[in-house]
Order: sequence, then C-alpha cells, then structure tokens
Amino acid sequence: MAARSAVACLVLCSTVWMTQVWAGLFDDELARGQIAAQQKRLETVNQRLEESNQRIQSLATRLLKTEDELKSQQILALVTELEKVRAELRDLRGQSEVLANSIEGVAKRQRDMYIDLDQRLIRIEQAAVTAVASPPTPPITAATSDATKVPPVVPNAAEENDLYERAQGLRKIGNYKEAILSFESFINRFPKSALAPRAQYWIGDSQFNLRDFKAAMTSQQKLISLYPESVSVSDAMLNIASIQMELGDSAAARKTMENLVARYPNAEATEKARRRLANPR
Repeated sequence: MAARSAVACLVLCSTVWMTQVWAGLFDDELARGQIAAQQKRLETVNQRLEESNQRIQSLATRLLKTEDELKSQQILALVTELEKVRAELRDLRGQSEVLANSIEGVAKRQRDMYIDLDQRLIRIEQAAVTAVASPPTPPITAATSDATKVPPVVPNAAEENDLYERAQGLRKIGNYKEAILSFESFINRFPKSALAPRAQYWIGDSQFNLRDFKAAMTSQQKLISLYPESVSVSDAMLNIASIQMELGDSAAARKTMENLVARYPNAEATEKARRRLANPR
C-alpha cells in the first residue's frame, strides 16, 4: 500500500510538472506569436511610413518643380511683354524718324521757296526804289524852258527809300517784331508809295515767321483788299495758303492755291502753287 501510494504520488507530481511545463511552453508560444504579430505590424507601419516619406518627397519635388515652372512662366510672360514693348518702341522710333524726315523735307522746301521768293521780291523792290528815286523828267515846254526854272524834285524820296531799307534790314536779321513796326511806320508815312504793297506783304510774312498766323492772315488779306492791282497779290495768296496749311486746314489751302492758279496763271507764285498742288506733302 505504501508502494502504491508512493507511485501514485510520483505520477501525480509528474503530471503536475508536465502540466506546468506545457503551460509555460504554451505561454511562450503565445508571447512569441504576439511579438511576431507586433513586429509584423511594426514592419507594416514602417513600410507605410517609408511610403509616406517617399510620397512627401515626391510631392515636395513636384511642388518645387511646379514653383520653378510658375516662375519660368512668369519670367517668360515678362520677357514676352518686354519684347512687345521693345517692338512697339522700335515702331514708334521708326515712325518718329519718318515724321522727322518728312518735317525736315517740308521745312527745306519752305526755306527754298522763301529764299527764291525773297530774291524775286528784292528784284521787284529794287526796281520800285529806282522808280521812286528817279521820277520821270517832265517834258520841256516854253513855260519851263527858262534856265532859272528846274523840274520839281519828288519830296522825301531819300527818306522813303531809307525807311524801307531799314525795315528790310531788320527783317533779314530775324528781328521780325521791329521789322513789323518799321514797315507799319513806312506805310503810315508813305501810304501812296509804290513800295507800300511790298511793305504790307512783309508785315504778314514777318508775322508768319513769328507764328502769329491769325495776324499774318489779316495782313495778307489787307494787302489784297487795299492793293488789288499789285503784283504782290499773288504772293499774298500763296502766303495765305501756307498759313492755312500751318493751321491744319489743307482743304482751304488747296482752294486758295487753285484760285491763285486761276486768277494769276502767269505769276511766279502760281508755279509754286502748281508744284505744291501736285505734291501736297
């Protein structure tokens, strides 16, 4: 009985020990399984984290690239706008040069016209001055054959010539304001002089050179009104046409020159009017 009890006790102890061993083994497997699961989850999280980092880096790269592209587009737009402005500037400079050349050509033609006109008028004036300074000698009759009687001298002929030449001198040096006053003084002093129409013309011409176009127009119209038979009328009409051109009324200027051609077909001013009508520029 004692032996049986010992054996039974031994078996029982062995069974308990084995149970504890298997329990411990079971706990270790469970722990290892849990650790493996956790490691797997950790690996998954790390992998996802790595993927997220890669995506963030990709997005950052794309963002930088996009910023560079936007900057490039902005720079390209600015460069394009700059080139457009430069092209417009070149075009404006070209137009400016064309206009400058055109203005220079017009100015040269006007200078040539006035130089030629001035020379022609000087010849006319010299002839008029000669006529004033040397009046025709009256025929000798019985009443005037007495040696004690001499032909009357035209009064103030020298003064008339000097006053006119003084006014012309002022005009030729460009002192137009004083020239106008001198020519007006001449006309007031010698209203019947053969040079009075020329003096009136030069008043208008001097006002034109001062760019007082309204006064110049009035002066030339006064010449036409007071001295309708004077050879200076055609010159005054041509000057009026020039004034109208300066005022921007090309239609009126053309009409004035057409009237000049019709009224004075053989005048020297008419030839200039014909050329200007043929070449408006």
